[in-house]
This record gives sequence, structure tokens and C-alpha cells, in this order.
Amino acid sequence: MERIDVLIRTLDGATIPVYATDHSSGVDLCAFVDEPVILGPMERALVPTGIFIGIPDGFEAEVRPRSGIAHKHGVTVLNTPGTIDSDYRGEVKVILINLGNESFTIKKGDRIAQMVFKKLARVDFRPVASLTDTCRGQGGFGSTGV
Repeated sequence: MERIDVLIRTLDGATIPVYATDHSSGVDLCAFVDEPVILGPMERALVPTGIFIGIPDGFEAEVRPRSGIAHKHGVTVLNTPGTIDSDYRGEVKVILINLGNESFTIKKGDRIAQMVFKKLARVDFRPVASLTDTCRGQGGFGSTGV
């Protein structure tokens, strides 16, 4: 597995992201809030993490939901996956939404999302008159079965 260095600056008291296990794909992002944030059903909030990162060129970070709070409480990342570009230097924040039926409270230090780093490829679009044929062709949503 390739390893990369990601520079990080934190606000005083913020949690540096860590992998929960040796085989975790993403690091846990923790809330950095002064007061608890209560998300009612169908409410969303931009939750700060207190971290600022320097992602190397050629990589991105994707912010994804944590399966536990998604399954148990219906809380997920609204723009999943949220992309953090390598030239962004602002605070990492997470847009959470409560799709559950009960209010959900977010406290300082709570693990609210995960962040996965991915290598990127740059594309150059080459205009053509037609594309090669495939078995699927132009079959869209649901065209390959249930």
C-alpha cells in the first residue's frame, strides 16, 4: 500500500485523524464544536473538525459517512463523498444530515465521518463522432436488471 505524507495543522484541542484499525480505509474525523449540535430529523449542519490539511498534488481526500451512525441513527454525509482538493487550505468541515426519526446530538470529539485519500488521474477529453459499441449500449438506470 502506498503511503503519503499529509501536512496537518490543528486548532487547540482538535483531534488529529487516526485509522481505527490497521486495515481501515479511512481516518476518523471528529467534531470540534464549542456546544453540542442537535440535529433534528431532516436537519443538516456544517460541522467543523478543527483541522487544516495539505494534500499532495495528485491526490484528493474524500469525506464519507461512518456506517455506525448511518445505520443506528440515520445520520450521513449530505454530499457524499465530499471532495477536498489538494489546493484547499481551509478548515475541514463535514455537512451532516439527519435522515432518522429522532434528534441526534453531536458533541466535541465525536467521530462524525471518515476521510479517505485517493490518487487522481487527469483526463484530456478527445472529441469524436461516435463511441465504440458495448453490450449495454445506452441502457441507463436499471437496464442491467434488479
